[in-house]
Amino acid sequence: MVTRVKTVAFQGVEVVDVDVQVHMGSGLPAFTVVGLPDKAVAESRERVKSALESLGLGLPPKRITINLAPADLLKEGSHFDLPIALGLLAAMGALPGDEVERYLAFGELALDGCLTPSAGVLLTALHASAQEIGLICPAPQGGEAAWAQGIEILAPPTLLSLINHFKGSQVLTPPEPALAESGPSGPDLKDIKGQESAKRALEVAAAGGHNLLMIGPPGAGKSMLAARLPGILPPLEPAEALEVSMIHSVAGALEGGRLLRQRPYRAPHHSASLPALVGGGLRARPGEISLAHMGVLFLDELPEFNRSTLEALRQPLETGQVAVARANAHVTYPARVQLIAAMNPCRCGYLDDPAQACSRAPRCAQDYQSKISGPLYDRIDLQIEVPAVQASDLTLPPPAEGSAEVAARVARARALQQSRYQAVTAVPKPRCNAEADGQLLEEVAAPDQDGRDLLTTAAEKMKLSARAYHRVLRVARTIADLQAVPNVTRLHIAEALSFRRLTPGRLG
Repeated sequence: MVTRVKTVAFQGVEVVDVDVQVHMGSGLPAFTVVGLPDKAVAESRERVKSALESLGLGLPPKRITINLAPADLLKEGSHFDLPIALGLLAAMGALPGDEVERYLAFGELALDGCLTPSAGVLLTALHASAQEIGLICPAPQGGEAAWAQGIEILAPPTLLSLINHFKGSQVLTPPEPALAESGPSGPDLKDIKGQESAKRALEVAAAGGHNLLMIGPPGAGKSMLAARLPGILPPLEPAEALEVSMIHSVAGALEGGRLLRQRPYRAPHHSASLPALVGGGLRARPGEISLAHMGVLFLDELPEFNRSTLEALRQPLETGQVAVARANAHVTYPARVQLIAAMNPCRCGYLDDPAQACSRAPRCAQDYQSKISGPLYDRIDLQIEVPAVQASDLTLPPPAEGSAEVAARVARARALQQSRYQAVTAVPKPRCNAEADGQLLEEVAAPDQDGRDLLTTAAEKMKLSARAYHRVLRVARTIADLQAVPNVTRLHIAEALSFRRLTPGRLG
């Protein structure tokens, strides 16, 4: 007789059904797990045996075979412990097999029989909801799984409590959906004195979801500006929060099983490897660019990143997703991020300071800035100079306008964009101006005749590519939205052009 328990495996953010088949037959006592398990799955037999022994249930002296079907799909992770244990209990007659088959089981077992969290519960719960079957998961992740409405969710703290529930001697309370608490508002723009043009660029970037590059000497406030961007961005919409939380669930990064409420802000060190940034590794895990989905990816000291790592960002920035291809896996993760980058004008950082200028200028600056390729540079909408802060600015009182005032304007501009793109038939629908493209962009950001003439002249003189041309249109549309103006004019085009520099290696 073979007992079956349902569970899942993951391929990126895709969920694949797995059938855990348990067979107890005659022969020499043995416990074998087949079906292409990885090391963590193969070791589950030791955890399951110890967990059952802690409950006073020893395995019978039979030949036990666990098959994870489909057998040609690699099984990874420790969440197979619980379905294997339930299959064994059903085969031993300790649990009713027909009842167990009504649920999808997911969770790791401790040696004492406690259920411990595993990555990917949110995706599993949504998959169970689509299949219209129940879900059994560890108690600490019940709040995460409860976001999948319309299904029965059992979140026992221990294997014993789950057995008692099936026997009717204990009733497990359905978990309530858990939401992350609103964190502190973060640093305020009032902390930054001077840098009014940089603040304006930051506001435009937030209003339209545009990528931003800041170039300036050390101590000019580039990192401070980037750290204050999340404070002026609108909060996640419910659908966005679910989408972002699914990625973090796969990565095992949801604290306490609570859905995220604030937009992610990721700031990897410039020593980060290519797999760490775009995803990969043994299990093709999501990288920083996917963990920053719907949020901000801040790359400080941009030229110090490995050249191949930076080049790997080009396609995700254009398509909004990253494909991780390995010999044993090919997965796709969402990666629609707002890139904020900062860099010095040259290696020493003081290119324009007569008192500290490098003796190799301008060659030093050209070599340093040329580490960023033209195609990557072309994908950044706003490129601004952040000059050194003067001592006289530091003695001024705090600015009257802070993050709250800027965030209100950004929210109004985003509301205009949301209403504009709501009726669009394109799939997926743009969420902000930075995602508008093609004929849609030509329609919503068409400038007046003076603006078109200015853009055409500037494109010829600045040698703008077709991509850069359209990015100027996107920025101009955002500037018009901040002013609640229906049409793009020459003034909006002029300000958008002021946010573009010459390509690296062509200073002047």
